[in-house]
Amino acid sequence: MADQYAQTGEDSRPTEIPALRWEEPPEGPVLVLLDQTRLPAEEVELVCTDAPALVEAIRSLAVRGAPLLGIAGAYGVALAAVRGFDVDDAADALAGARPTAVNLAVGVRRAQSAYRAGLAKGGDVRQAAEAALAAARRLHQEDAEASGRMAERGLALLDELLPGGGHRILTHCNTGSLVSGGEGTAFAVALAAHRAGQLRRLWVDETRPLLQGARLTAYEAARSGMAYTLLTDNAAGSLFAAGEVDAVLIGADRIAADGSVANKVGSYPLAVLARYHHVPFIVVAPVTTVDPDTPDGASIEVEQRPGHEVTEVTAPQMPVAGAEAGGGVPVAPLGTQAYNPAFDVTPPELVTAIVTEEGVVSPVTAKALAEVCARSRQATTG
Repeated sequence: MADQYAQTGEDSRPTEIPALRWEEPPEGPVLVLLDQTRLPAEEVELVCTDAPALVEAIRSLAVRGAPLLGIAGAYGVALAAVRGFDVDDAADALAGARPTAVNLAVGVRRAQSAYRAGLAKGGDVRQAAEAALAAARRLHQEDAEASGRMAERGLALLDELLPGGGHRILTHCNTGSLVSGGEGTAFAVALAAHRAGQLRRLWVDETRPLLQGARLTAYEAARSGMAYTLLTDNAAGSLFAAGEVDAVLIGADRIAADGSVANKVGSYPLAVLARYHHVPFIVVAPVTTVDPDTPDGASIEVEQRPGHEVTEVTAPQMPVAGAEAGGGVPVAPLGTQAYNPAFDVTPPELVTAIVTEEGVVSPVTAKALAEVCARSRQATTG
């Protein structure tokens, strides 16, 4: 089989990818994003000078991943404030850019609240804008720190559930540095196992239709010198049947109060396979992904993506004869309707554990999840 073998465990190359940064050139502050739609063919940056540009980047998936969306949203509010645009309008547009990922709205409202508090103190717009930017930077730093703690807790859980090491981990979508202020969520746990010499194989789901696994997770795994193998989503069942999967690690875009997990579509079938084959199914996400205002999985709004993502295939930066510039190659008859939800929802009874920076929730219950969230709030206000 075609795969990638691990390089030396002492590989010292930097693995974090600068997916987002704030810059202040002479012409005014900007938010610089690594355009994830262009990976892995080339690393190209987008420069956003206002909230509408960032909204478009979010909707096009140039910037994506729950934790990073929260960070981007906060910086977007700060950008509007510093450049003198209407902050409330910018906040509303950013918060509504993608409906399922709760971190986006959390980051937006956090920076917006800091801006309003700054205005209330003295009415100085400049100071209020600085407060919004400071809030965004704090969120960015907190997420980086949370990433490290999740990696530690996740690796400890793997060692507890699977003593002896040699882990063969299956992951779905993309959960590394490209979605985080640090080294990610689920991918950060796999990376920690790799560094500890305990990762035997990272199985990377291709993640159709937009191939975040093939384009992004494989890209991150290769940069990190990890042993990884790419597979189509519909090949996962045969891996389980062959006894080749020790654990499933995924991220989350929203976790309801009862522990239901919304993640990239294709996650729920993996949970069903894992339960049947007695394999741990572990969700790794920061506490900011838990939404206590969403009572259960049925209450999670699932984003519906355009049908052309299914009926066409687009290769990043690879011109194909017969395809329009920036378009895709049709793989279905003209006029074919497509069902294309961006996410699916896994019920808590199929989740072995939820790993957060504040602790591991297992078994997954509403009470245990609420306790972890309360612990986080105490740490923030303490």
